[in-house]
Amino acid sequence: MMAAASTGKCLLVTGPPGVGKTTLIIRAYESLKASNPSLKFQGFYTREVRQGAQRVGFEVVTLDGQKAPLATTTSTSSDSFRWPTVGRYKVDVASFESLALPQLQVKEDTDLFIIDEVGKMELYSSSFFPAVLKVLESNIPILASVPIPKSGRDIPGVARLKNHPGATIFTLTESNRDAMKEQISSLLADLLRKI
Repeated sequence: MMAAASTGKCLLVTGPPGVGKTTLIIRAYESLKASNPSLKFQGFYTREVRQGAQRVGFEVVTLDGQKAPLATTTSTSSDSFRWPTVGRYKVDVASFESLALPQLQVKEDTDLFIIDEVGKMELYSSSFFPAVLKVLESNIPILASVPIPKSGRDIPGVARLKNHPGATIFTLTESNRDAMKEQISSLLADLLRKI
């Protein structure tokens, strides 16, 4: 286990799709919120949108429960034909930006940012990564998720985050995810106590 003293203020969770990155981040956030009700959290997470057993898209959810579409396979609006695609999903950049970007505004009283995730869909927004960098430069602790590199190469924005001197990377697997949640929650609790 890593010593808290060597951990920076940017905790990045990575791992293969479906391993539980979002679940870990939500549980760590809920645990911190329950034990520190006076702390101020900002950010968002993404979750799957399903129709029956089939995944048909993703939505962005803010920590106070607002939701907006991120990507879909089912949109037939005239605008959606111009949207960028990731696999079979069309990315609704305007919808994502309208909800996610205000969550990344640096405020003096923010104790922790949650950013799930910094991935290919989100990076289609030209305003998103600069906002993430401002959060990083603010020195406010961050808990974020990043995708595992496909074919061995990170997306440039993801590589930049991972290489940041304050970043600590946690690679999630099915066998270590419960222990990782405890480790990350503990590291964040230590970081937040020092604020």
